[in-house]
Amino acid sequence: MSRKPNLALVGATGAVGTVMIDIINNRPNIWGEIRLIASPRSAGKKIAVHGEELTVVALSAEAFDGIDIAMFDVPDEVSEVWAPIAAERGAVAVDNSGAFRMDPKVPLVVPEVNPKDTKKRPKGIISNPNCTTLSMIVAMGALNKKYQLKELVVASYQAAS
Repeated sequence: MSRKPNLALVGATGAVGTVMIDIINNRPNIWGEIRLIASPRSAGKKIAVHGEELTVVALSAEAFDGIDIAMFDVPDEVSEVWAPIAAERGAVAVDNSGAFRMDPKVPLVVPEVNPKDTKKRPKGIISNPNCTTLSMIVAMGALNKKYQLKELVVASYQAAS
């Protein structure tokens, strides 16, 4: 692809979406069009991205037209419905929810560990591990390369109060 890819950020006005926008704003602009997508109640909101004021559009099938990569930062039930639609419209859907993590036809990718798996996406969707796994998997990947790990036992106490 010689042109810059077009990016859709689904869930742009949510907690994770706003962090994604901050990350995008603090890195070189590698994108063609950036389209901010959210629920109908957020449609019309203006958000600055790389010095340009963008208008949030409502989540719809048409919102994915002309998009190359669609990042999903939404709850599982939203991703389950809309990631396949984005893929059908020609985008590679990158899902940060848990909706597709156990689907054998959706690669579970950590770029520092298995970047080649991004090419194997029969459903047009790429998933990533949850935050507990993600925080340790890069180190585990390096250890596995050297020592061929056989088993890992992890205990997580998320949301324990």
